Amino acid sequence: MNASDLAPSYELVVIGGGPAGLAAASLAARAGVQTILFDENPGIGGQIYRGITTTPVGNRAVLGEDYWAGSALTSEAKASGAAIVTGATVWSLDPNRLVGVSIAGQARMIQAQRVIVATGSLERPFPIPGWTLPGVMTAGAAQTALKAQGLVPDGRTIVAGCGPLLWLLAAQFLRAGAKIEAVLDTAPRVNWLRAAMHLPDFMLSPYWSKGLGLLREVKARVPVIGVNRIEAHGKDRLAEVVFSTAAGERRMTADLLLLHQGVVPNVNLAMAAGVAHRWNARQLCFEPVVDADFATSVPGIAVAGDGAGIAGGTAAAERGRIAALAAVHAIKPDAPVPNVQMIRHTLARQEMGRAFLDMLYQPAPAFRLPVGDTVVCRCEEVTAKQVRDSADVGCEGPNQMKAFLRCGMGPCQGRLCGLTVTELIAEQRRSTPAEVGYYRLRPPVKPITLAELASLPKSDGERRAVER
Repeated sequence: MNASDLAPSYELVVIGGGPAGLAAASLAARAGVQTILFDENPGIGGQIYRGITTTPVGNRAVLGEDYWAGSALTSEAKASGAAIVTGATVWSLDPNRLVGVSIAGQARMIQAQRVIVATGSLERPFPIPGWTLPGVMTAGAAQTALKAQGLVPDGRTIVAGCGPLLWLLAAQFLRAGAKIEAVLDTAPRVNWLRAAMHLPDFMLSPYWSKGLGLLREVKARVPVIGVNRIEAHGKDRLAEVVFSTAAGERRMTADLLLLHQGVVPNVNLAMAAGVAHRWNARQLCFEPVVDADFATSVPGIAVAGDGAGIAGGTAAAERGRIAALAAVHAIKPDAPVPNVQMIRHTLARQEMGRAFLDMLYQPAPAFRLPVGDTVVCRCEEVTAKQVRDSADVGCEGPNQMKAFLRCGMGPCQGRLCGLTVTELIAEQRRSTPAEVGYYRLRPPVKPITLAELASLPKSDGERRAVER
């Protein structure tokens, strides 16, 4: 579909083609709601089911059955009657549900009766010395390359960080034939004590057996080393990884360092739309304030999936269905729909044990709050010392920090530095992230060209206003 083929309005616009977006679009379209789904990637599936319809990884065991379960979700969405548009970048959403989208270099503004934001999550910043060197990547980026292109590292690879995805990625790479030199585990031991009270629920959850299996699979083949400091060293690219353990400092030569310390909600679009957010002290991130149907503070806009708080892919799909049911009820109250209580029951089952994972893999302060010349804002090359110094001389929050240092004003618009800047200011001013706040987001929330803006349809009145 081209931008010129879009209707001027739709009953429901779903933004994001991951599990939440696919499930939402499928349910709404089957209920008779005029639904369109936009996703900026070449194919649907989101990060969890990346490349699900095109992946060159033929051996199902490499990515695991949880990945291939996404095939049913994508097939259901395609057969539902929802319009699915890939390669579509949504760069604006306002409180009146006017959606700005660009497709193949052409932009359009679409009016929606209801909007479900299902933009999912992104990896938490992991600012260590040397993380900008070639040869240092996020684990999520490496997983994308594996799923979409079948790429497997063939050099000396080190995986570092914490979180369920770290162990899943390590297992997937090992199955694909990669050689991993070590897993550097950054999860503090004290986290086990904090998480212990949530262990009974976790043992009853679907995560228990899966997680135990992944840990055993990786530890049987790779040394796992508990660390409290990591640095990437090299001149023009990564050459070695330096880390500290309880026994002292160690060095390992490496061609590739994969970093990961969990995921956080991708909040930029929802924030730009004026949705109220709050600080989640357990997951250490900002998340939208939503009700039981995932409706936000802005009428007609819902946020579903991991964008409403991290809970995992299967839970994301159930959240998408609940948000879609609310949209269907508002648009077509008499439409036949599934039983919402059954969906809520499934969701509760999928979310069981999440508190244990959140506490166990809560990143250590040393890996969230850098010091010295460690780069914080990669776009503008701003260091931790600069951020801390600005806070010391009176900068009270991230938005004022833009005037001091241009943090958050680059192409990523704060996605790689936002949480770090907030936490650094809070620590330096002896405040809290909730009090400091986050960047004030405005459209366009994704980079677009002037040519795309110029391609927006113009009325005669608009033309006459600039003609001479």
